[in-house]
Amino acid sequence: MTLLHKQTRALSARPIRPPRERGTGKAFALAALMHLLLGWLLYHGINWQNNTPAGSEAEIWTEIPDTSAPTPRPAPPPPTPVKVQPAPPPAKDEDADIALQEKKRKQQEAAREAQLAEQRRQQEQTRQEAEAKRQQQLAAQAAAATAQQKAMQDKQKQIEQQRQADLQKQQQKAQQDKQRQQQQAEAQKQDQLKEQKEQQEAKAKADAQAKAKAESEAKAKAAAQAKAKADAEAKAKLDGERKARLSQLQGQLGGGTAGSGEGLAKSGTGKGAGGNATSPGYAEKVQRRVRPNIHWGGETAGLETVVSVRCSPTGTLLSANITRSSGNEQWDAAALRAVQNSDPMPVDIDGKAPSSFTITLRPAGG
Repeated sequence: MTLLHKQTRALSARPIRPPRERGTGKAFALAALMHLLLGWLLYHGINWQNNTPAGSEAEIWTEIPDTSAPTPRPAPPPPTPVKVQPAPPPAKDEDADIALQEKKRKQQEAAREAQLAEQRRQQEQTRQEAEAKRQQQLAAQAAAATAQQKAMQDKQKQIEQQRQADLQKQQQKAQQDKQRQQQQAEAQKQDQLKEQKEQQEAKAKADAQAKAKAESEAKAKAAAQAKAKADAEAKAKLDGERKARLSQLQGQLGGGTAGSGEGLAKSGTGKGAGGNATSPGYAEKVQRRVRPNIHWGGETAGLETVVSVRCSPTGTLLSANITRSSGNEQWDAAALRAVQNSDPMPVDIDGKAPSSFTITLRPAGG
């Protein structure tokens, strides 16, 4: 707390009074005495001037000379007696003048003293008024300083409150941003989980569909294989019966030969032979079917693989096995893969594929 603030509090705690000076009572007593003396002198001076001074009367007779002819003049009347009042003794007049002058001097001194006392009183009053005014100015300055200090404190308080409010707003905004980010992260996490769940469901559905398709294809293939096997068995049975009839005919006719067919090719050849006869062009059909499926980039010299094939009458590949290897496992695998990728095999001119035949495969340039 500053010194000015302390003075302001001290002034505001008690009413403002002009300072009491020493000797004020004596001055007032002396002024009253001088006023009384001045009034007494004025009173007696006025009464002295109003007194009428005692006067004196005298008659003076003077003879007028006769300048004309002398005439007899009457006898002069007897002189009238002159009443002469005695004049005041001169000593008393001088004393009166001296007393009057002394009285005037005293009156002037008393008036001067009264004037000086009045001047001193006015000066004292002016000084007291100036002091009171100065005290009022000091009080006003102190009040203004107090008001200014209070205003500054209020302003600082408002600034502090505004700063606290801004800080609180910033904290609330940061908390809201954090909550929003958490909500966004949670939403993204939920979206990711939902997407993963959808992907898993889609994958499961696709797997189920693929499994169902594979099962249906396996069932279809098994049915086809069963049908092909039944057809092959029936065909084998028919072939056996046909061979038996042919043997009987040959025995009856004196002998004969059954025909066979084979086809050759330069690159990726097919050679068919089976229990039943094939047309001369069937080997070329097998060649055109298998050749595009041969993919080989290694050496070609001396490589030749024989693959044994079993088919259904519709050409569906039932089995494919290597019956004679070339000595190169990679080429053998490529040759077997080419035959497997050629499913189904072409049918012959009778609309059916041979039940079994062999295919001799050599790489291009071999």
